[in-house]
Formats: sequence, structure tokens, C-alpha cells
Amino acid sequence: MDSQPCTLLVVDDEDAIVVELQEFLESCGYRCIGCTSSLEALKRYREDAAIGIVLCDLHMPELDGIALVQELERHSGPGRPFEAIIFTGQAEPRDVIEAMRAGVADYYQKPIDPDQVLRAVRRLEERLRQRREDNLELALLNTKLRTLAESIDELYQDINKRRRGPIDHTPPLADNHDMGVQAPFDKLSPRQLEVARLVGKGMTNYQTACELGLTENTVKLYVSQILRLTHLHNRTQLALAMAPPGRRPHQVAH
Repeated sequence: MDSQPCTLLVVDDEDAIVVELQEFLESCGYRCIGCTSSLEALKRYREDAAIGIVLCDLHMPELDGIALVQELERHSGPGRPFEAIIFTGQAEPRDVIEAMRAGVADYYQKPIDPDQVLRAVRRLEERLRQRREDNLELALLNTKLRTLAESIDELYQDINKRRRGPIDHTPPLADNHDMGVQAPFDKLSPRQLEVARLVGKGMTNYQTACELGLTENTVKLYVSQILRLTHLHNRTQLALAMAPPGRRPHQVAH
């Protein structure tokens, strides 16, 4: 992580305040950009990705401090966190509440105490550094999760191919009528028919899921569809109807 101080953006429609704060903060080792317009501040923020802390006046033409922070938030997105400090000559409780809701970290009344601002900047700089580290760690974790999910999916498909290969080498047919399927099972899709046949063998939902490479919930959904299409009332009737001639499952597991 870069140990250099982050860049500060100072915004106030009073030029003297901008100059005073900018000179003071630069003397403390910070790179500081001064603006006397909120629209100019938006432009500078978009152009300079190093800006991490914004110090702005509350009451300004064009966009006030709260609106400016909200607009910066829209431009930054989750990948570019920043912290904000607002100054005002008149501190109204509703302004403070609105500023906090907008995500402003600190709120100071004019005349500004430079040392107080410096302490706030250093505190927010540390918070910003932690947020950036958290975002980086989260991005790495998301990448690892995607890679892991892809690997598991590939492994699951390989396991499914190996499980299904020795069981039935007959290529799948497009039409259930060609397979000698009797009504009402001729209405089922090939996958639904596979599920029905395994139910007829007395397999549980879990065993069926493992056999076909599905989730247990998906098997339950297939069973519900099969019952609806075949007009059977329950799983027991389905198992009896699908069981090979002369063989009936002793117990139908759910």
C-alpha cells in the first residue's frame, strides 16, 4: 500500500479560504488542489484519481457542499472511495443531519481552525487507507471465489460424466415415443424421464441428484413436474408406476 499522503481537494467560493487551507495543508506534506467552484471541483475530481479527501463549503452557488459530495459519490462508484469534510458559517441541525446522511465524515463551523482540520484529515486518511485495503482484499476474494466456482463446476461435470458413463451407453433419443414409453410418461422430457426412472428404482432425491449431476432441490422440482404431467398423486404412485415389471420398491424414500 502506498505510504504517500493522499491528494486533497479544497472547495470554497471564497478564494481566501481556499488559498489559506491549501497553503497550510501543503506545508504539512499534502498535495492539495484548490477550487472556487463546485463544478470545477467535479471536473478536477474526475481528472485526478489520486484525490481521496474532499474539503468543501456547505453554501456555494451551483452545487452546495452536500450536493457536491453526492455527485462525487455517483462519479466515484464502489471502486474509488473518498472521505469528505464540510465547512459552514451557519450550522443548522438539519444541515448536519443531511450531511451525515450524504456520507460526510466531519462537519466544522467557520472560522476554520487549521490544526483541527489537519487532525481530521489525518484521521480520515487512515480510514481511507483501510477502506482501500478492504476493497482490494474483497476484489481478490471475489476473483478466488469465481475461480473456485468454475473449478468446482468443471469437476462436477467430470464426475457426472464418469458416473453416468458405465450405467447407460445408449445414446439419448429425441422422442420418448421411440423409446417405447407408455402414456402418461410419454409427456415427459428426456430429463424428467430419467428422474422418474430413478425414482422407480427406489432412489432418494439425494441419490438421484448425485446420479444425474443435479441439486437435490432441482430433483424435487422435477418430481413435482412429473406428478403434475402424469396426474399421479404422490411419489409412491410414481415409484410403483415406474418400477420394472415384477419388481416393486419396498420403500419409497423422499
